[in-house]
Amino acid sequence: MTEALFTSKSGDDICCELCPNKCRIKNGSFGLCGVRGNKGGIGIVPLYGFITALAVDPIEKKPLYHFKPGSKILSLGFAGCNLRCPFCQNWHISQNTDIYGKLNGKWIQPGEVISAALEVNSPSIAYTYSEPLIHAEYLINCMTLAKKHGIKNVLVTNGCINETAAAEILKLTDAANVDLKCFSAETYKSLLGYSATSALLETVKNFIKLCYKMKVHLEITTLIVPELNDSAEEINAAADFITSIDKDIPWHLTAYHPAYHWSAPVTNPDFLKSIAKEAGKKLNYVHTGNI
Repeated sequence: MTEALFTSKSGDDICCELCPNKCRIKNGSFGLCGVRGNKGGIGIVPLYGFITALAVDPIEKKPLYHFKPGSKILSLGFAGCNLRCPFCQNWHISQNTDIYGKLNGKWIQPGEVISAALEVNSPSIAYTYSEPLIHAEYLINCMTLAKKHGIKNVLVTNGCINETAAAEILKLTDAANVDLKCFSAETYKSLLGYSATSALLETVKNFIKLCYKMKVHLEITTLIVPELNDSAEEINAAADFITSIDKDIPWHLTAYHPAYHWSAPVTNPDFLKSIAKEAGKKLNYVHTGNI
């Protein structure tokens, strides 16, 4: 059972300092993500090495359009998430950590992942599908090993991680696609987050800035959900934020389809194209997807 990084102690409790939720975990319990726990006053990650999906994808599926275009990438998924988006497209694994019950997967150690990448001649590995950052210990070990074998590391993430842990992981990361869920602190707080913290949007923005500062190839994705994050004001604000960093950062605007607890109608393709055209007046690379 792997000991958790990025923790501190408060009596018998473990304080997880990985993400803005800052869970205080009692003995025998887990944090809000369902992944990071406390056993006898020691922070633990019992799901270390439990992989819910392993597949070879086109890199454009991540989506990454400007990093090794046309290549394939070995993609692995995890269990759990530190957000609770009610429209999650991968909710079967992101909102489930019942590895001895309803959740299917395999125990795969980092060395086996590297061997799999070499076997299929994949130049890169993507940590994706569910939220990889809550499995920081596995990422660090697997990414370090990948670097030694000349394999690129790609993060597909919600970016909800505190700066100390982010810097540790990003120094091993070659490319990232960050999911900017919306551009409303209130939506993050009241609808997407497990806790009442209002720091989620700022944390994601800081993660994006840190990616850029650390010279990680960066692309950003926003799932456009009708009547949630599709107002002109919010989309313009997000575009302005990205532009303030670098107008060459690609922005992927993708269509929502009803999933999990959300039943709003699908994103209108014509609307998606129209907002992409407007965003393209500020940014050099705006792509639509999932239409």
